[in-house]
Amino acid sequence: MPYRLGHYYVGFVLLVIVTGFWASYFAPLRSPMPLAFHVHAVTASSWLLLLIAQSVVIHQRKNALHKVMGKASFALFPLLILGFTMIINVSADRFAARESEFIAYLGPSFGIGMTVAIAAYLTLFYQSLRQRRNARLHAGYLLATPMILFESPFSRAMSQYFPWMNVIGSEGPRELLDTIVVSNVLVSAFALVLYLRDRRNGAPWLVAIGFMTVESAVMWFAPDLPVLADMFAAYARVPHWISLAGALLAGAAVGYLGWYAAPRVRKRKVRARAIPQA
Repeated sequence: MPYRLGHYYVGFVLLVIVTGFWASYFAPLRSPMPLAFHVHAVTASSWLLLLIAQSVVIHQRKNALHKVMGKASFALFPLLILGFTMIINVSADRFAARESEFIAYLGPSFGIGMTVAIAAYLTLFYQSLRQRRNARLHAGYLLATPMILFESPFSRAMSQYFPWMNVIGSEGPRELLDTIVVSNVLVSAFALVLYLRDRRNGAPWLVAIGFMTVESAVMWFAPDLPVLADMFAAYARVPHWISLAGALLAGAAVGYLGWYAAPRVRKRKVRARAIPQA
C-alpha cells in the first residue's frame, strides 16, 4: 500500500501540536478558557489519530477495519469543521469587542486564514472520497490534511524555541504572521518533494501547496486591506448558531457528495452459454 510511513508523518504533526500549544493550551488546561478551544483541540487531534490508525491498519492488510474507520470519518469530519468555525467565532467576537491592539490588528488575518483552512479541508476530504478507487490519490488527499493544520502549532513553536527560523524579520504583531508564512513554505517544500516523487498521483500535494500559498498571502497582507477588517466585523454580527449550523452542514454535505462522486465499478456482463439440447 502507498505511503507506508504515513502514520509516522502524522504522528510528527501531532507531536508538533503538543509542543506548539503546550504553553497556551495544554499547560493551563485546568484554567478557564473558551469551549471553542476544547472542541477544536479534541476534533483536530481525533482527526490525526484516525489518520494514524487508518494508515497502520491498512498496512497490516486489515481492510475491513480500515473501512469501518473510514465510515467513522463521516461523523468526525463535520465536527472538525465545527471546531474550526468555533475558533473563527471566538476571534470575531474578540475583534468586534476590540479586546486588545493585538487582536484588532491580527483578527482579520486569523479569520481569513481559518476560512482558507476550512476550504482546504473540505476540498481534500471531498477528493479523498471521490478518488477512493485509487489508493495513492485517496491516501494522498487524506495525508495532505495535516499539512493545512501544521502552520498553527509550528509557528508558535518557532516563536518560542527557534525564532532564528523567522527569516522575514517583521516587527510587532506582524512577526507572528512571518512565522506562519515560514511554516507554510517549509511544508510546501515537503509537499513538492512528494509530488516530484510521483507526479502521476501527485495532485493532492499540489492542492495542498495551493491552499497554503493562498493562506500565507491573505494572512500576511490582511492588515493592509481595510476591506477584510470590514468583512470580519460584518461576520462578527452573524449569530453563532447560523455559522455553526453551516459548518456542520458543509462537513456532512462534502462527505455525501464526495462518496457519490466516485466512479462506479462497472460489473462485467457474463453472457449465458447456450446449453446444447439432447
